Amino acid sequence: MNRGAVGDRIFSGAALAAGAIILVVLFAVAVFLVVQAMPALLAPQQQVAGGLGFWPYIVPLVIGTVIAAAIALVIATPISIGVALFISHYAPRRIAQILGYVIDLLAAIPSVIFGAWGILFLAPAVVPGYTWLASTLGWIPIFAGPASATGKTILTASIVLAVMIIPIITSLTREIFLQTPKLHEEAALALGATRWEMVRMTVLPFARPGLISAVMLGLGRALGETMAVALVLSSGALTASLITTGNQTIAAEIALNFPEASGLSLSTLIAAGLVLFVITLVVNVVARWVISRHKEFSGAN
Repeated sequence: MNRGAVGDRIFSGAALAAGAIILVVLFAVAVFLVVQAMPALLAPQQQVAGGLGFWPYIVPLVIGTVIAAAIALVIATPISIGVALFISHYAPRRIAQILGYVIDLLAAIPSVIFGAWGILFLAPAVVPGYTWLASTLGWIPIFAGPASATGKTILTASIVLAVMIIPIITSLTREIFLQTPKLHEEAALALGATRWEMVRMTVLPFARPGLISAVMLGLGRALGETMAVALVLSSGALTASLITTGNQTIAAEIALNFPEASGLSLSTLIAAGLVLFVITLVVNVVARWVISRHKEFSGAN
């Protein structure tokens, strides 16, 4: 047997082992969460979460988590696509390289730094805006007052999350845009299309599945973010208003209460982590299903 064949077998075995390890770790995490969460799930209602029961306790946290992640995604996605398009198809090469380095650097900043920026700079800066929204658009439930005097609201946390996920979505989207076949772009331009028409007809359709992957990766970061939300958000009861004190996310709830938790309260927090695990898993499964429907001749393969 020649050396090349041996190397191929070793590489194939190593790749298979790596894939198997990922599945084993994922299964082990799921088993751990289920086993540790069972006491909270099976305990009498009056013994869990101050007598509320687990599900009345977790539903507001799930809603807060989804709201924060959804707002962050709505803010971050168009900005990320615009920046990625500018870097890949509009900016001069030198400027594009500099912007690419900056975006990659932002993606590496720890979340606690974003949280500190949010609590020290962003939260005080948005208080006048929240006051204006409460006085002018207070008849809309999401802008109902009284506005928070500290700016530590679910909307502020969502803005911080958006800033955190913009570099991730932008970096991946930029690479996908750059993979668009040059022949497609040149053919569109040769037929008289403008730069934007070329992007709309060739780049965006090609990148759609990969763009969905990038957005879902950003959503996963937003769903599981802990420290930034814990620093910026003043937790409280679930409320429809985005500019008042209140609301909480699962990850921040676990981070704030885990150090002092024990016994059944610890199991309750682990059960909350299990719910977040399931939500993230469902989001990724749905994303993979959407991508698989459009992956042929696209940036997803």
